[in-house]
Amino acid sequence: MNVLELQRVTVRYRERKIRSLKEAVIRTVLGHQRSDWFYSLRDVSVSIGQGESVGVVGANGAGKSTLLRVAAGITSPSAGVAITRGTIAPVMELGTGFEAELSGRENIFFNGALLGRSRNDMRTRIDEIINISGLDQFIDLPLRTYSTGMTARLAFAVATTIDAETILLDEILAVGDAAFQRQCNDRIERFVNGGHTVVIVSHDLEAIERLCPRAIWISDGQLAADGPSAEVIAKYQTWVADRRAVRQRAATASS
Repeated sequence: MNVLELQRVTVRYRERKIRSLKEAVIRTVLGHQRSDWFYSLRDVSVSIGQGESVGVVGANGAGKSTLLRVAAGITSPSAGVAITRGTIAPVMELGTGFEAELSGRENIFFNGALLGRSRNDMRTRIDEIINISGLDQFIDLPLRTYSTGMTARLAFAVATTIDAETILLDEILAVGDAAFQRQCNDRIERFVNGGHTVVIVSHDLEAIERLCPRAIWISDGQLAADGPSAEVIAKYQTWVADRRAVRQRAATASS
């Protein structure tokens, strides 16, 4: 059974209007065609089955995070259909599902409520969540005093403690110290081995290949490849190397 289905999903935003003649001239010289829309995803179809562990790779700005936001129900498609089944716990970019003026402790209950958990349920889990996050000394301080890594640790602790069927992780492997990253890897492996569905966006290709039998490559908002992680990552690395070589040749020619 598929727990996540994106059927020809497109996500687009209105671009900022050109505000001056100078900007219009610069865009023309650079060959930037005027368009009223920016496409973050374009006609993407993906299905993920129950118990699968899938990595999502691609360059910055390719649309990886948008893919997860659609899956989490945070972003609605401009076209196409997103179908999800079962409970989903997202660990997205900094600030999603948290309030800066609330304390870490209050945010645990707040985020739990957003994920469909009762206050009594979260009360039984709060000690475990605080222990996993390692934030016991800071848990009653406002979230606005937390670093990016501290916020990510709290989000990860909440998401991986509420028994969701599907976990969506956006660059969680890139934050925190080495000890926290090892803890993340250990808990993700337990989720994968326990039959949960896990979708991971990360630039850590080694971790993707180790944790995820399957990988998806998103390039310029489109699905570039979908298959065994080793094969997809190899294609992506070749594309990155080719792109770097083109830039180097262009830099050498202009110097």
